[in-house]
Amino acid sequence: MSTILIIEDEKSIVDLISFNLKREGYEILSAFDGGAGLELALSGRADLVLLDVMLPVMDGFEVLRRLRQTSDIPVIMVTAREEETDKIFGLETGADDYITKPFSVKELAARIKANIRRTAARQGGEKSAPGTYGPFKLDKALQSVTKNGRALELTQREYDILCYFLDRPSQVVSREELMENVWGYDYYGDLRAVDVAMRRLREKLEDDPADPKHLMTKRGAGYYMQV
Repeated sequence: MSTILIIEDEKSIVDLISFNLKREGYEILSAFDGGAGLELALSGRADLVLLDVMLPVMDGFEVLRRLRQTSDIPVIMVTAREEETDKIFGLETGADDYITKPFSVKELAARIKANIRRTAARQGGEKSAPGTYGPFKLDKALQSVTKNGRALELTQREYDILCYFLDRPSQVVSREELMENVWGYDYYGDLRAVDVAMRRLREKLEDDPADPKHLMTKRGAGYYMQV
């Protein structure tokens, strides 16, 4: 049974989400400000975090920034704001997904299930021997990546994307395919999330992200990896 941490300052919303997620079989933890939420998120007691943006003590973006310094727990940002810059900022800070209020409980449950399923599959997956791909060495047992012997600090999402490409060298992969197979659900998320993740990954993989040599774009088709 998975445990969901809800960090939200409106008790009525926490009660509504809790009631419906408990019916889906989840255990629930809750916090009503960013400071308490961060402490609970770092405790290791939760499997996924629903994180509101507008919080007292510490806003959701700051909670996420601090959380990502030491944890790769799946995080779904919950916001009442429609501005695309807020969504992109959350993704760039390390959110796995976002959902905008008002949202349907059915959609929220689908996003939670997809993120937890992806995490469980990754943790329980086959541990193969380290593989070398050009300058990159991938150790799936340790979930680590190096380039020319230098460790790369990747988020879990970035690591998953890189693995997907290295398993398909030179194959063009569409944004839709990445969303379905790496994010783990069928188009619930905005495809802009893919572009943000790819840009962040390119900044970490390439010597000069403006002139990439490995993570390439095929205009109008998607992305591909060359090693």
